[in-house]
Amino acid sequence: LGATEIIGREELTTPPKGPLASERWSGIIDSVGGPTLHTALASLRTHASCAAVGLASGVALETTVMPFLLRGINLLGIDSNTCPKERRLVAWDRLSKELPLDKLAAVTDTASLAEVPDLAGKILQGQVRGRIVIDTRNTD
Repeated sequence: LGATEIIGREELTTPPKGPLASERWSGIIDSVGGPTLHTALASLRTHASCAAVGLASGVALETTVMPFLLRGINLLGIDSNTCPKERRLVAWDRLSKELPLDKLAAVTDTASLAEVPDLAGKILQGQVRGRIVIDTRNTD
């Protein structure tokens, strides 16, 4: 996607002092929601868009209309539950051809089932970035 940096959640959980923050993002893919999404929306550049793809921080969104009125930003949903199969197949095919695997590998890791208790604590403390696949065949 061209991102050069992964932002830690602590940087985006503090809301801006007013209804707008400095323009920072040309676009956002938000997998967290909640206060993080509020802060991100306030930081979008004029006419930029945010795709909301997750709700890890909760389903509620407390924000103002100011970024929408003054910057003309867009908040887009992904319609993951009713998207027609044909359209999903086109999207998956495109991802398989255009997503650089090195970028995906940089945010993906594998762990054994025995590592889950330690990982759980790290995840809750915000010390894990990306995705961890648990290999249930490996119990070491």
